[in-house]
Amino acid sequence: MSTWDSDVPPPPMALSPAERRRAIWRFALLALGLLAGMAALLLARGVEHITHAGARALSPHVVRAYCRFFLRVIGLRVQAQGTPMRGRGALVANHASWLDIFVLNALTPAMFVAKAEVAGWPGIGPLARLTGTVFIRRDKREAQAQTHILAQEFRRGHRLVFFPEGTSTDSTLVLPFKPTLFQAFLAPDMPTGMEVQPVSLRYHAPEGADPRFYGWWGGMEFATHFLRVLGQSPQGGVTVTCHSPIACTATTTRKALAQQAEAAVQAGFADAQARA
Repeated sequence: MSTWDSDVPPPPMALSPAERRRAIWRFALLALGLLAGMAALLLARGVEHITHAGARALSPHVVRAYCRFFLRVIGLRVQAQGTPMRGRGALVANHASWLDIFVLNALTPAMFVAKAEVAGWPGIGPLARLTGTVFIRRDKREAQAQTHILAQEFRRGHRLVFFPEGTSTDSTLVLPFKPTLFQAFLAPDMPTGMEVQPVSLRYHAPEGADPRFYGWWGGMEFATHFLRVLGQSPQGGVTVTCHSPIACTATTTRKALAQQAEAAVQAGFADAQARA
């Protein structure tokens, strides 16, 4: 569940008979694709352990292929602007929905940073572990341990994605970025040349639907929202804006880095909203 809440209750999640049939059909197709994807992912992991000492050089591309398949099946239109970073570092984005994971993974091979609780979620937790999600505890007392975990992933050549808001929203706003995790990019044991790339995600609801249609917040149940999205036709879309990467230098502070990243994401979000 998402933890952010609003004074306005979520839109109705009930499906019509036609939407229910569509959701079931799409779910069956996605499940078949997932079985094939998991087989390919396990094969890729086996090869990685032999040829790359366990580093994920191949498996993120398998995940990317499935995410593109997922978005094609449900019919969500993705408009990408800018170029995803290719150097060392992480993408940081606003968080509107569980869909963000599919959208960003379809954009570029990467691994997500998630709160430790996600590892225990039924269904989602095992899949997240299989795809290489990095789990951390959002506790200031464990900041040093978090930094060590992230530094290890970067040294292995992995590109990470995290959501500095700390929760998903109703998709109509960007919450303030929490600076805690940004400290990791400034730690002495981080590889040189680290960068942070802000990414704006702006969802556009289907015509006539509630503007918050794709948002996941306020304790909404994942299964209910998942099926509601699967049953929708025609779908809306999402604008993904990749901004210029921000270099992590010796003079940068975590608060300045968080503020700069948030400002870029806010600007891209507002621009995509104005052009919708």
